[in-house]
Amino acid sequence: MWAPNIYEGSPTPVTAFLSIAPKISISANMSRVSIVASYGGTLQQIFFFCSIASMILGALAAMAQTKVKRPLAHSSIGHVGYIRTGFSCGTIEGIQSLVIGIIYASMTIDAFAIVPALRQTHVKYIADLGALAKTNPISAMTFSITMFSYAGIPSLAGFCSKFYLFFAALGCGAYFLAPVGVVTSVIGRWAAGRLP
Repeated sequence: MWAPNIYEGSPTPVTAFLSIAPKISISANMSRVSIVASYGGTLQQIFFFCSIASMILGALAAMAQTKVKRPLAHSSIGHVGYIRTGFSCGTIEGIQSLVIGIIYASMTIDAFAIVPALRQTHVKYIADLGALAKTNPISAMTFSITMFSYAGIPSLAGFCSKFYLFFAALGCGAYFLAPVGVVTSVIGRWAAGRLP
């Protein structure tokens, strides 16, 4: 719950670091645990529940935000749920989809590289983004493509990442987790789609 406030109040390089480094670190450590030791059904159910809770919270909370950095924070919360889907399966396919999910996490660098340019043009609220295409068309186009990838538009990195993660969830028998992920992706598509 603290992430949106930290994202909003911190300098953008710190925000970018907080958005990317913990995801990569947690994913690497959990992948190592998954490969070295198998965990039981109870721990797998806890991972499933945490994954579902993160995806739902990230998607629903992003809908009510009005500032530019806050939806990125909620998208990060939802993305942790998507990544957790990969290693909660406990299969090789889950770990492989997790690596693709890390590529999706690195896309956050692009979003946070554009945010300082938005701040220089006095864009703080989502409503202020409408004039960005006239003042800085290259930043507007790059930010739009990044947000479309966040939203999971087909053929972009976000879609491929989520496709492989949900396919791995179906492969390990998590028949409830994959549809929840698809529904939260659709809700998140609306929330991230407001930014472009």
